[in-house]
Amino acid sequence: MHQPTTEARPSIYYDYQVFTPWLPSSHPTQERKKVVIAGSGPAGMVTALELARHGVPSVIVTAELQVSQGSRAIVFTRRSMEILQQVGVAGLMTENGLPWRFGNSYYRGQHVFRMEAPHDPDERFFPMLNIQQQYMEEYLLDACAANPLIDFRWGNKVVSVEQEADVARVEIDTPEGPYTLETDWLIAADGGRSGIRAAMDLKMEGASYEGLFVIADIRIDLPLPTERLAFFDPDWNPGNTILMHREPHGIWRVDYQLPAAETPEEALRPESLKARIDAQLAMIGYAGTPWEMDWCSVYSARTLTLPDYVHGRVIFTGDAAHLLPIFGVRGANTAFQDAQALGWHLAFVIKGLAGPKLLANYSTERVGAAREIIEEAGKSTRFMTPPSEGFRLLRDAVLSLSLSEAFVRPLYHWRTSRPHEYTDSALNSRGDDNALFAKGPAHGAPPQNIRLSADDFLLDHLGGGFDLLYFTEAPALPDPLQDVVRASRSRGVPLRVIAVGATQPVAGADLTLEDVNGHFRQRYGVPASGAAYLLRPDQHICARWLTLDATRLQAALHTALPQ
Repeated sequence: MHQPTTEARPSIYYDYQVFTPWLPSSHPTQERKKVVIAGSGPAGMVTALELARHGVPSVIVTAELQVSQGSRAIVFTRRSMEILQQVGVAGLMTENGLPWRFGNSYYRGQHVFRMEAPHDPDERFFPMLNIQQQYMEEYLLDACAANPLIDFRWGNKVVSVEQEADVARVEIDTPEGPYTLETDWLIAADGGRSGIRAAMDLKMEGASYEGLFVIADIRIDLPLPTERLAFFDPDWNPGNTILMHREPHGIWRVDYQLPAAETPEEALRPESLKARIDAQLAMIGYAGTPWEMDWCSVYSARTLTLPDYVHGRVIFTGDAAHLLPIFGVRGANTAFQDAQALGWHLAFVIKGLAGPKLLANYSTERVGAAREIIEEAGKSTRFMTPPSEGFRLLRDAVLSLSLSEAFVRPLYHWRTSRPHEYTDSALNSRGDDNALFAKGPAHGAPPQNIRLSADDFLLDHLGGGFDLLYFTEAPALPDPLQDVVRASRSRGVPLRVIAVGATQPVAGADLTLEDVNGHFRQRYGVPASGAAYLLRPDQHICARWLTLDATRLQAALHTALPQ
């Protein structure tokens, strides 16, 4: 029988709650489920919340009885916040997190590069937000608990999976013994050490790097701003790299690379941790400042992905699907994008609005995103932890030149995670005017946010279905467009029409947004009335037109929902 620990995880700043296990004896009848999600991390919970937004129930099973230990993911990007806004937790993240947009790199004590992430008045969220993963999981957990379509089962461990053509049978162990759950779809969101992936003998592609990092959370009072700090080749750790981030509640994250000969066990000895952290504090001018350890671990950089995320009735997402290095804040941020994509793709298949090709598209798009991230992250990883003597010589040459030559300093840029653009997606319209636009979000890109008033933004009104942004000053949508909208809705396709530009409500539109000064049109590259953008349920652009008619709208919807 599975016996998860009932002892609360230790922490000097976070109060861990131990939940009661879900036991099969209290629920003797287990009907077949639409979706079972294995794993209660960011990918699993956001997928469940996304499915629920589309009216699809799910069961989350997790082997543990509490949220994850340690800060783990701490930096969340603007796009992640926009996704979390969709599932209702961005407000809590903003209220309790630390926003920032600058990163600093130091070499041998000299400040050699300052990264500035772009930010303008049209954005609701800062480029980055620091908050420990436990809090993010807590907010997601509360959102799941409040949703009647989500059945959350603590202390339930997946031990095996059997598949037939139309069903997966999942054997689950609990503190009082096993039970079997049948489901139409099993989502493997069970993390980097995915037991489901291992049991199915699925191999990942990519590279693992030899460099190891200690991750340490310490409580200390440092009068420094919330900015990313990177130190290369410091005196106390020659040839290696150190990162520092401020976290809420007086916690600082210190990541430092291990010397080549040091084992993880040696690195995590209290005396080793103290000596290294004291040396880092002394180097930045705070020798002798008292600090207290909360949590520590050892991390190795990997850039790996499954080549396909859909295997029969089992679908992979998050770290179960790919393993990405921490450099450039790619882990949880990529998992959120996976979950948002998977939620609507799977929901539309379950509801009969599209065929299996749509799920294949989820895999194609997100594998493509992982490979793009791996290419970018590999550059960062090779700079932070050179995998060979040749790479080290090149890296050291850049470091040395940066002391005197400004042109090499941008090479310190850490290539921060950005939302993937599905430029070549099969869901993009082939007969639109994408190539004719001079600016604005193109095929596959997420939308550009627009500030509508002091606390009202375009993205506050998008998501959950297809959104048609129609630019017009006319009193009504053309009748043929309204006919297409009505026909789509009649077969269950959620399609919302937002008229942009008119000063009075537009007949046939669900919402009208004024654009008195033309700012919205300018940002979206719209020269005249009659232009339009079609956004998928994950908000990515799948079509845009300088002039929209009913035939073109119908064709775009048909392409975006393959049967």
